[in-house]
Amino acid sequence: MESYRTEEEQVEALRRWWNENGRSTMFAIVLVLAGVFGWQGWQRYEAQRSASASDLYQQMLEAVSMAEQGVVNGAPAERLASQLRNDYGGTTYAQFAALHQARMAVAGDDLDAAENHLRWVLGKAGSGSDTAMVAQLRLARVLAARGETEQALKLLAPASGDTFPAASALARGDVLAAAGRDAEALAAYRDAQALVQEYPGQLDLLTLEAKIQSLVAAGGEAGA
Repeated sequence: MESYRTEEEQVEALRRWWNENGRSTMFAIVLVLAGVFGWQGWQRYEAQRSASASDLYQQMLEAVSMAEQGVVNGAPAERLASQLRNDYGGTTYAQFAALHQARMAVAGDDLDAAENHLRWVLGKAGSGSDTAMVAQLRLARVLAARGETEQALKLLAPASGDTFPAASALARGDVLAAAGRDAEALAAYRDAQALVQEYPGQLDLLTLEAKIQSLVAAGGEAGA
């Protein structure tokens, strides 16, 4: 009988607890489950968007390749790149597409369009990311081609966190050489030559050596 009374007391205690806390507990459980399923749904959505962006990017690459081979003009590649940027602007595929657009614009001697594409990338890519650094290097060359030497050099100034220091030094040398500042250009090329030992694969050593030798021959003792 004592056991029965104890069980009854336990049931009554449970009933009271449920009346006091049951609804809030159920609400908390529902919130947790909603969060879990919501997060899983968001992950599926993002995965689907990434897959769609990847497919579109592959189509764009094929269109770019065909344009470069002269099979078609650049219009299909431009259309696909613009679609990527408009529909999937938050993805890295959109940033890569804009880099291709900038390259095509340079090939078409449209430096203003190239600058716009590259600045768009810089506005989207994470600061200090490889994509941002590539866009910055290319933008510097575009600005230099327009005669904006000092603006280009400002972008190429040595900075901590630069993931492409050898490539930046090479670009700095090219900009200075194009501006007729041979002694400074040679110093930048020497910097690139030293940096590439620490960061291999960032530039073509044979091309760099040829540029150094050309300036050395032109500058005599100044380049020795």
